[in-house]
Amino acid sequence: MPEPTRSKRRLLGNGSRLDTSERKDLGTVICRLYGLAVPDGIPEASRRLDLFSLPRLSWRRPGCGGVSACLSLLLLLLPADAVYEDQVGKFDWRQQYVGKLKFASLEASQGSKKLIVATEKNVMAAFNSRTGEILWRHVDKGTSEGVVDTMLIHGQDAITVSNGGRILRSWETNIGGLNWEISMDTGSFQMASLVGSEGSVKYVAVLKKGALSLHYLSNGHQKWVEQLPDSETVQYQLVYSYGTGVVYVLGVSPQSHVNVLSFSVEDGEIAKQSRVEVPWIRSLSQSCTVMGEAVLVCVDVATASLYAFSLDSNEEMKQVLLESLGLQFQETFQARLWSTQPNPASASRTHFFVQLSPTHFALLQHRNGVLSLLRDFPQAGLVTFATTNDKTVAAVLTCKAETEFLSCHNRSYVTNLYLAETGQRLLDTTVSFTLEKSSPRPEQLYIQVFLKKDDSVGYRTLVQTADHMLLFLQQPGKVLWSREESLAEVVSLQMVDLPLTGAQAELEGEFGKKADGLLGMVLKRLSSQLILLQAWTAHLWKLFYDARRPRSLIKNEINIDNLARDEFNLQKMIVVVTASGKLFGIESSSGTILWKQYLQDVKPGSSFKLMVQRTTAHFPHPPQCTLLVKDKETGQSTLYVFNPIFGRWSQVAPPVLKRPILQSLLLPIMDQDYAKVLLLIDDEYKVTIFPATRNVLRQLEEMAPSVSFYLANVEQGKLTGRRLRKDLTTEQSWEISIPTDVQRIVTVKGKRPNEHVHSQGRVMGDRSVLYKSLNPNLLAVVTESTDGHHERTFIGIYLIDSVTGRIIHSSVQRKAKGPVHIVHSENWVVYQYWNTKARRNEFTVLELYEGTEQYNATAFSSLDRPFLPQVLQQSYIFPSAISAMEVTITERGITSRHLLIGLPSGAILSLPKALLDPRRPEIPTEQTREENLIPYSPDVQIHAERFINYNQTISRMRGLYTAPSGLESTCLCNFLPLAPWSSRQRRVILHTSCPKSSIT
Repeated sequence: MPEPTRSKRRLLGNGSRLDTSERKDLGTVICRLYGLAVPDGIPEASRRLDLFSLPRLSWRRPGCGGVSACLSLLLLLLPADAVYEDQVGKFDWRQQYVGKLKFASLEASQGSKKLIVATEKNVMAAFNSRTGEILWRHVDKGTSEGVVDTMLIHGQDAITVSNGGRILRSWETNIGGLNWEISMDTGSFQMASLVGSEGSVKYVAVLKKGALSLHYLSNGHQKWVEQLPDSETVQYQLVYSYGTGVVYVLGVSPQSHVNVLSFSVEDGEIAKQSRVEVPWIRSLSQSCTVMGEAVLVCVDVATASLYAFSLDSNEEMKQVLLESLGLQFQETFQARLWSTQPNPASASRTHFFVQLSPTHFALLQHRNGVLSLLRDFPQAGLVTFATTNDKTVAAVLTCKAETEFLSCHNRSYVTNLYLAETGQRLLDTTVSFTLEKSSPRPEQLYIQVFLKKDDSVGYRTLVQTADHMLLFLQQPGKVLWSREESLAEVVSLQMVDLPLTGAQAELEGEFGKKADGLLGMVLKRLSSQLILLQAWTAHLWKLFYDARRPRSLIKNEINIDNLARDEFNLQKMIVVVTASGKLFGIESSSGTILWKQYLQDVKPGSSFKLMVQRTTAHFPHPPQCTLLVKDKETGQSTLYVFNPIFGRWSQVAPPVLKRPILQSLLLPIMDQDYAKVLLLIDDEYKVTIFPATRNVLRQLEEMAPSVSFYLANVEQGKLTGRRLRKDLTTEQSWEISIPTDVQRIVTVKGKRPNEHVHSQGRVMGDRSVLYKSLNPNLLAVVTESTDGHHERTFIGIYLIDSVTGRIIHSSVQRKAKGPVHIVHSENWVVYQYWNTKARRNEFTVLELYEGTEQYNATAFSSLDRPFLPQVLQQSYIFPSAISAMEVTITERGITSRHLLIGLPSGAILSLPKALLDPRRPEIPTEQTREENLIPYSPDVQIHAERFINYNQTISRMRGLYTAPSGLESTCLCNFLPLAPWSSRQRRVILHTSCPKSSIT
């Protein structure tokens, strides 16, 4: 079927426009037709509108209806923008993630198609169990207010408690809709449990430090709430019910006793209260569990014993030595217990797991007051229970090589099922899988159990590894899908140019070398031309072959073998580092993950800095990236060197860093292999150089007096400048102290080293030139007051020369507070804050100019600047808070800048920098019109046509990254939220006056 023409294609958001004069003339004709006054300034007042938001027209004669019809027609004449349906996803892509799993529930049926999860990123979501795609997802606040404390599943409802027990919600798991939501009283949340009555589950009990509340499962209304006695001395931690009309609450007084309270489900009265002396117990949360008909079982490592007693009786705890069962604890290990209660309306199972060491588990049973060992698992790594119908099984994950789980070097694992009642292994229930060599071990195990037609047990396995990767497997070990959830928390990103193809490399060396002689050079050129002809023929054949096939069958698969730089350098390698210590190589045009590496020794909370030491421009030397990792607790730093295109570790050995690193910077000098020199400064202000060759040391000695850097100590409020000596030691050159009792440093922002400035000045209306103050050493330091009172809060901005420590400019925004987002580029600084007096978000822009004459037009030196620059400042009102902000960047800096602003709504706004020009006049004059300055307006409006991500909502945006392409009109954008999004920002095309030669 032939492709429809462009005029018939469906619009999603932006489209063609009438010429301004055509709109005005046609609008005038329509207004006069209906006898209305012609409004002034139709073109100036026109705005782009969404085509689908226009009202239906009512074609009536003049009158009230005629006015509405005329206005509606005028709206139709206004400019509109759209994205054609077949263009969606061509120049951008979005990947959605949820983060590391905290709770997960897998439906117990063979035809089940969804997995319900709650994550540490405060996300509730459902996965399609067949494909791993997200069926629905709800992203809560990224602060402690959105933390999911627990998740309970009953039928098609998911019950969650959030914000430390303050919010109770019920979700419909099929579509992700919110059934109900209630707010509860404040209090330290401990536990929640479903409560059954008369054979069905009707309530949910929420236990806090000092109170127990019971809520209806159908609507969340509170049935009753009761205060807990002695809550100041007793820590209430467990709640249990099994359908008898009684809710048990257990609390512990450390090294003293356990309180047992029995509440009536109907009215909340305390039916029974007892106290059991247990001087060895400290906590109930992990070392105790309730099972069966209200039997509490606890483990004590000191005496290597298990204790049990019934909550309905007044008997003392019965002690059972583990030695009598042939078991033994590992010293200094905190033992744990696991039990299962498939149906809250009935008693939980009498069997449970006890963990004796990190890799030693035992399946035990407590029935009729007798404790017995069902099966011992001395080399297990993870265990869990699952139930289908009335059959409960235990799943055990072990290393396939029968070695210790923690040292499973071949990364091959196997999962087996055991009947929970007897400990007997079920035949044909083995699931084996192998991880990559660099992958860490599994960290969590979930299973989905179902009964087959022959009444045998089948199951699928969900495994989460320490690097937050999810694997969903079915028997006998087939991987149905996998997800890299560590990409939900990207902490560092760089974009690297792809290498040249073989044909492009041949073209570079087409004429050979002079040493080859005339004949050799001719033969070299002929061979390169033949190679180009062969590549061109293969390309034509592929186009002809794909044209004869249906579009659905054409696969543009991208792999690491066919990576090559495209004609306009739009396709790049995105190298990202995640908080879990995993590196990824992602192809920028499609989002395909081409390689990944895991850093085994990185601890949680470490900080990362990724630097590109050598690009692909220096063939045959491979590109080289260096990752600096700093441990949060010890401050110890480590360097990792790798190839960013193929993800392989470099053979170049980085130096061993013995001291914590305070600052790192790439110098503009290279070694003999074209690798930029990395300068590292430790906490003793000593310098480490990488690579440290003789050639590098010689160059560094020559340029040492011109190498300066700064250090920022936020805790002490100090900014310090240091410079390098010829003997490669450092000395302090300046210091600025900011009183920490008044204000604190929140941001220090410099300019990007790869930024190009095309024009040194601005041509004004009188044809004179206003020269920019382009100081590459300028720092923008933002401070915020420590006093949180809205009348005394303020935001401070300091522009400091990092070489001399000279304060170029300082200003204070009174009655303002953060969070502050700042962009520093060329000769201007834009920052956003909250105005507490006017209760609105505002932008402030600073622009620095030398004046109509340049002090030195050939070179810039911070040491030779006798005059301070002129600073122009203006503020604008912005109607929304923002989540992140960055500026576009192009190869030559010709294209006008746009600010990319991430909004809390998930939209990405492309705001022209011209709207934040401090020279916008209140009253336009002939000269300002000649200069194309926009008349001043105090507010900056948000227009929907400036959203570059159309309907691709970006949740909880944390950062933006921009990179230039080979086209001057195109900027590559990457956004770092829970749903990473990459795009080509093409709306910065505002250089129609530039000749084509300067663009290409």
